[in-house]
Amino acid sequence: MRMLINVPETVVADALRGLAAAHPELTVDVDRRVIVRRDAPVAGKAALVSGGGSGHEPLHGGFVGPGMLSAACPGEVFTSPVPDQMVRAAAAVDSGAGVLFVVKNYTGDVLNFDMAAELAEDEGIQVAKVLVDDDVAVTDSLYTAGRRGTGATLFVEKIAGAAAEEGQPLERVESVARQVNAGSRSFGVALGACTTPAKGSPTFDLPPGELELGIGIHGEPGRERRPMMTSAEIADFSVHTILEDMSPRNPVLLLVNGMGATPLLELYGFSAEVQRVLTERGVAVARVLVGNYVTSLDMAGASVTLCQVDEELLRLWDAPVRTPALRWGM
Repeated sequence: MRMLINVPETVVADALRGLAAAHPELTVDVDRRVIVRRDAPVAGKAALVSGGGSGHEPLHGGFVGPGMLSAACPGEVFTSPVPDQMVRAAAAVDSGAGVLFVVKNYTGDVLNFDMAAELAEDEGIQVAKVLVDDDVAVTDSLYTAGRRGTGATLFVEKIAGAAAEEGQPLERVESVARQVNAGSRSFGVALGACTTPAKGSPTFDLPPGELELGIGIHGEPGRERRPMMTSAEIADFSVHTILEDMSPRNPVLLLVNGMGATPLLELYGFSAEVQRVLTERGVAVARVLVGNYVTSLDMAGASVTLCQVDEELLRLWDAPVRTPALRWGM
């Protein structure tokens, strides 16, 4: 394996030690696998907790901080965290105003966050949940029933996190998170499979000169394989697929997200093509974010996420944020 690791068994712990050393504004419990903003709990503030398997960095640990998540729970690579982590995180950040669990729609995450919510409520913590299920590529997959949770997770965590930072009550923060998810759609494309540290080989076979349309973020293959397409053709296909499922009445936020191994040179060029298609389709773009945010280890490829926003959601998107991976206005 050509990986910058020691051994597969310690890859997550090693990464958490590095995160702790680089970001003293976070409290990182390496052994118990919980990442918390250092000033938590914040009096009177509803808290946001999310998490999932490692390998999607900067999701979720890189989104912990003012204006976004209060805590994150990393699991092993592509494996859900366990309920004990989630309960520990909720207890660490709850100020008495309640906790919102942001859950990507994957079977393990859903089951474990459901169990954690029950355990946390037994400890007197008020818990609300929002399920992110924005992927239009497939209805069911190896990892979930229903649509997968992908790029919209960033929009949910940022916008709901801003609402919580303002002191809005848990019920309103939950409502905002659900509104963001309902107005978001994503589609992803792979130019090359990813390699997990434990397996040491690609998660699926993708011959040279071909690409996979509609991939997920756990290295699972997509819904269709085709000969290699140009950036413009991939943008046409991706946006068309998303707009078949949504008809934006408002301006949209656009996330052009790298899957981990695609350089920014390519992502910015792809973003230009995506915006060209949206303009041709009469879709107004309010804000654009380009980069690696919801990744799949070293997968080559990209995903497109659109989120309809009104004036209030756009205001919350623009609100200050200070996390390791996303920061502006502070």
